[in-house]
Amino acid sequence: MKRRKLLVGASLASLLARGAYAQDKSAKQAEVRAKARQALEDFYKVDPDIKNAVSKAPGYAVFTTYGLSFGLGAAGGKGIAHDSKSKKDTYMEIAQASAGLQIGASDTRYLFVFKDAKSLADFIDNGWDASAGAAAGAGTGKSDANIKAGAVAFSGGTAYVLTKAGLQAGVSLGGSKVWKDKDLN
Repeated sequence: MKRRKLLVGASLASLLARGAYAQDKSAKQAEVRAKARQALEDFYKVDPDIKNAVSKAPGYAVFTTYGLSFGLGAAGGKGIAHDSKSKKDTYMEIAQASAGLQIGASDTRYLFVFKDAKSLADFIDNGWDASAGAAAGAGTGKSDANIKAGAVAFSGGTAYVLTKAGLQAGVSLGGSKVWKDKDLN
């Protein structure tokens, strides 16, 4: 009898834990979606032509990152990759590392607008790696945030970078890595 009560208790605890995890997961997904929507609006305010590019694209990915650098730099964040045809969002993560003559702290948005469905699928399924050179950007967190160096072409489409708040300046070598968020998909 004690065994049965223990088994029932363990089963109930397991079900409750799964329910709490599902609520936590839903809350985290909602937070990522809200930040992605806000990042898109930030891009549209700075350059209204971006809205047209996003609406015509087969898909896009948008990220919000936070980072620090002082010689060595690191940043990370979350975002979504959106398939315009299926209307499906895939939750993604981004990490960046750099080394060089650099200093700063920033709240930065990244937007990738894909030229075709294959490029979007490759981005989602295989992730993305990139290297960087010189970079500088500033923003106050108000409406005067700027897009660094405008649009940058990459093999799958066009990328935009917006420094929302903070200051990053310097010359560095580094890279970015994007992958699916296993906890939120």
